Amino acid sequence: MKQRKIKNSKYFIKITGVFLGICLLFGGCGSFSKKNIIDNNKINIITTVFPVYDFVRQIGGDYVNASLLLPPGVESHSYEPTPADIINISQSDGFIYVGGESDTWINSLLGGTLQDVRTLKIMDCVDVLEEQSVNETDSVSTGEAEYDEHVWTSIKNAILITEKITDMLCETDNQHSNYYRQNADDYIQKLKELDQKFKTVVANGNRNTLVFGDRFPFRYFVEEYGLKYYAAFPGCSGETEPSAAMLASLVNKIKGEHIPVVLYLELSNHKIADALAETCGVKTAMFHSCHNVSKEEMDAGVTYISIMENNIEVLKEALQ
Repeated sequence: MKQRKIKNSKYFIKITGVFLGICLLFGGCGSFSKKNIIDNNKINIITTVFPVYDFVRQIGGDYVNASLLLPPGVESHSYEPTPADIINISQSDGFIYVGGESDTWINSLLGGTLQDVRTLKIMDCVDVLEEQSVNETDSVSTGEAEYDEHVWTSIKNAILITEKITDMLCETDNQHSNYYRQNADDYIQKLKELDQKFKTVVANGNRNTLVFGDRFPFRYFVEEYGLKYYAAFPGCSGETEPSAAMLASLVNKIKGEHIPVVLYLELSNHKIADALAETCGVKTAMFHSCHNVSKEEMDAGVTYISIMENNIEVLKEALQ
């Protein structure tokens, strides 16, 4: 399944590259006008995931047009760019991407279509960790090293990424560098306050174990705050059904440690979490990874910080 996806992505990029060349040669295709996200009056920065998009708009303020490539509500790991997306990226002042497995389509563009675009890979901004699968008693590597791309779930990593984005904006638009750095300083202070809130919740908790009846994109988060975890699937696994042994293990863990809440991810059908909670007589709650947001959340103006503040309240209940 994974190999077929990568193969199709490369084929798609090859065709898109040819198509892009034709479009640019003739000054662009009118059919893409509705999808054009370039603002000629501002610095244009395109990002692939929501948290980075939010970091850019917090730092860039009035002088940067931040655009999110991933449509709200779309499953990020199955996303494929459209020709219009590639054109917009090629016309932007900067492109920021994660660099994980879900971004493999970008590799074919870096030496060609995007060679004149300033780029930033956020996995290069931090120390990356391998994905892990955890059963009831052991932490087990998934085999071939696959690095967790959800680096922003650690607040300290979010600060490092914010600093690199600030450098990128200052290099792109030196005229407003003081403005960007002041915004970044203010934003980093808010992130530090958020980090302290998480530390306080963990320190005051009655337990230090989380159970996810879902995938697990929080490796950086639990490492940061010294938490243990058990999940139905490692990382952002493509599996849809956990084994009977895994379900039994999670049930035993929930009952044995009196875990009060089974967690699930945003944009999830949370069927596994619901089943575990019903079996064990406990609650369920969403713990948001920020990878993407729903259309309703986007329209409501959610931010990385507001999402994480909601996570704080969920964490309080999960650790009580």
